[in-house]
Amino acid sequence: MRHPEPVNPALLEHAKKRADYAQNRIADVITGFAGSMAFVYIHMIWFGCWIGIGVEKYPFGLLTMIVSLEAIFLSTFVMISQNRADTKRQVIADQQWRTVQEEDEQNKRLLDLSEQILALTKETRSLAAFARDDHQQNQELLDVSRRTSELTKQIYASVAASAERQGPNQPPRQERSDRPE
Repeated sequence: MRHPEPVNPALLEHAKKRADYAQNRIADVITGFAGSMAFVYIHMIWFGCWIGIGVEKYPFGLLTMIVSLEAIFLSTFVMISQNRADTKRQVIADQQWRTVQEEDEQNKRLLDLSEQILALTKETRSLAAFARDDHQQNQELLDVSRRTSELTKQIYASVAASAERQGPNQPPRQERSDRPE
């Protein structure tokens, strides 16, 4: 039974790197088969025929030895499969950590831009109070307004760039709110 292809880009890259080695592909095929019902059915038929045909007499020493060796190898493949699953979990955790770090940095930039906008807004209001008839002060007010507009454009560009980096396969991040609703 084939597992569905991963949709997470980090897991796709990990799967490609893993497929580069023949021993990984062989281990994947063996663990896939050993974990299937076909494996169980084959063993039921094999054991039934072994005992039914009378390949050897009771206590079935050869069969016991063969099954013991098979169990040793299968337990090794189970451990390989667990290691592979651990590696996949680590790949996902690393990607999530990088995303959190990028979002934290973006939040810091957005807070800085918001503080700059607040300062410019306060400056605009104070200049507006004194600049009713003075042309020079009106020019300064216009310059401050332009800078505020430019910072607003930077915020929108930063948010849009972040949305593009997250890509279409990323679920939207849920905002946490400490405010009671």
